[in-house]
Amino acid sequence: MSPLLTAILLGIVEGLTEFLPVSSTGHLILASELLGYRAEEWATFNVVIQLGAILGVIVLYWRTFWTVIVGIFRAEPKAWRFTRNVAVAFVPSAVLGFLLIDNIEALLGNAEVVAIALILGGIVILVMERLIKPSVTEPGVAALPVRTALGVGLIQCISMIPGVSRSGATIMGGLALGLERRTAAEFSFFLAVPTMVGATTLSLARSMDDIAAADVDWGLIAVGFVVSFLVAIAVIRWFVGIVGRHGFAPFAWYRIVAGAAALVWLAMR
Repeated sequence: MSPLLTAILLGIVEGLTEFLPVSSTGHLILASELLGYRAEEWATFNVVIQLGAILGVIVLYWRTFWTVIVGIFRAEPKAWRFTRNVAVAFVPSAVLGFLLIDNIEALLGNAEVVAIALILGGIVILVMERLIKPSVTEPGVAALPVRTALGVGLIQCISMIPGVSRSGATIMGGLALGLERRTAAEFSFFLAVPTMVGATTLSLARSMDDIAAADVDWGLIAVGFVVSFLVAIAVIRWFVGIVGRHGFAPFAWYRIVAGAAALVWLAMR
């Protein structure tokens, strides 16, 4: 497969899965096995194109971000509460990710871990969909109590295991803590911005020597970045609507089927 086609496909995978509860990192790991490319040669590519998906959130919710920025300078309580909640939820994963980054990176090459995590995560989502009755109110991110924001942030740490899904952990964690589906999803989107920017910055900083020594094709990275950005915008729009009507069960069943298929395929190789 040509490098350009691989870049496009990986950009599509990243954009499709970053904000769905199906694990973008897990899918990129499985993609390396399925497409047969050398994952280490595309490590920088996979890190940078995540920022394309994050840019999709910023573009779609630019009014929210702009209102918060202006509100902070005007000392508006709602803007400060929004910022506080996102910051409080971000801190646990930032601290734990920094401390455990070597352990986390050691798991990134294990496709079996990803497949098992996909299946178990799907089962957890199905159970939670049955047991948890989310709130019917829509308080919004700014109205959340600090303890709820912190709880979502602590639950997000589980997603450091490849295949668990950052968005899945934060959304289901939000539902478990009483959030309405749309608020849980949007909080996950907003929390993704500092989380993924921080993770990307840390990964690039640790790999700077390798990047400088390697022949990095920034043209391919640009292609993947743009593809990821465009696909993420479409997915976010679709996702918010679908969960409001059908919940998260479709994604749970997808995880179970995809994880089982991956285990069978890995065993038969």
